[in-house]
Amino acid sequence: MVGESRKWVILLASIWVQAFTGTNFDFSSYSSELKSVLNITQLQLNYLSVASDMGKAFGWCSGVSLMYLPLWVVMFMAAFMGLFGFGFQWLVIHRLITLPYVVVFLLCLIAGCSICWFNTICYVLCIKHFPANRSLALSLSISFNGVSAALYTLIANAINSNDATLYLLLNAIVPVLISGLVLIPILNQPQPQPHSVDTIQRDTSVFLCLNILAFVTGLYLLFLYSFSYTTAIARVILIGAIFLLVLLFFLPGIVYSREWSCFTVPTSFSFYSSRFTRAVPDDDELYKELISIKEDSTRNRSAQSTREKKCCIVNMLEREKFSMLGEEHSAKLLVRRWDFWLYYLAYFCGGTIGLVYSNNLGQISQSLGHSSQTSSLVTLYSACSFFGRLLAASPDFLSRFPS
Repeated sequence: MVGESRKWVILLASIWVQAFTGTNFDFSSYSSELKSVLNITQLQLNYLSVASDMGKAFGWCSGVSLMYLPLWVVMFMAAFMGLFGFGFQWLVIHRLITLPYVVVFLLCLIAGCSICWFNTICYVLCIKHFPANRSLALSLSISFNGVSAALYTLIANAINSNDATLYLLLNAIVPVLISGLVLIPILNQPQPQPHSVDTIQRDTSVFLCLNILAFVTGLYLLFLYSFSYTTAIARVILIGAIFLLVLLFFLPGIVYSREWSCFTVPTSFSFYSSRFTRAVPDDDELYKELISIKEDSTRNRSAQSTREKKCCIVNMLEREKFSMLGEEHSAKLLVRRWDFWLYYLAYFCGGTIGLVYSNNLGQISQSLGHSSQTSSLVTLYSACSFFGRLLAASPDFLSRFPS
């Protein structure tokens, strides 16, 4: 049971990492100040936002690093890349140092690369400790990357709502602090263990409860942010958000204890009920006949289900040349598959365009005369991104809980 509890701590540690390292979402909160200090055009500002997103193109470096370095070392490398990239931008925007545009472009690139490195670390943790429920673990962890901007906005408002450059300082420092916070559970990872069917079903129930609590957290950030008019109110709302994130750590234990209490009652009942005897001899024949019919029916359904699964597996092997879902594939095989290019096209036309829009929220609100509402727009976009990522797990839950 120790390993079971520790794997949930690992998942929740990855959730915290995702929740406080999605620093690319708040670019529009300080983009106007950056444009003014650097004295650049809108086109040049767009290039800086592209550089921040283009850092993901070097995300493969994190995977290579994990082949030769411990996971915690790679995590702190990502944290210090963000500290370096965002920290120097904060110095530039406060006019403490002067850097040319090209150097600022490289700083944005490094900062964007750190985000992708954190994502890789969370992917590895989820896949390693939840092989049977990897899709549920990944969707839950990744979804919290969308609330980063809302959390950073609350933190900034709780400190000084009039200082937009504070976002850069938070982007530099907070990921380092979170990395130190989750260091102990990452250093004490449990060894992956084979899971029974009961364990997988129990884990699915825990994931359902975690998703419900995550949904409540998103609603909390979305609706209560509008009440953070003053620093005092923003601090109270921030404490509530932190409480909901901490509550995630206790939820698996609550679900497990509830299931154990429900499990012990039927066990005791069956023990005492087995002491009763059937007084009528004819009941024995009827009882045996019913049991025989039930066993035959169960055996037939099991055989039919096995044949259907074999046919599906054979068809998949013949058509896709895969031996199992989640199998690693070479780059050469990947680029020859049409579904890879379909995903690439969908992401290019969907997610990439969405990033361009989010990065220019500051300029859009300023051009419409609502520059004071930029943080509200960023929070709204962040919350919608969170809900979209969270709902991505719906097909998995529907398949595991048939009607």
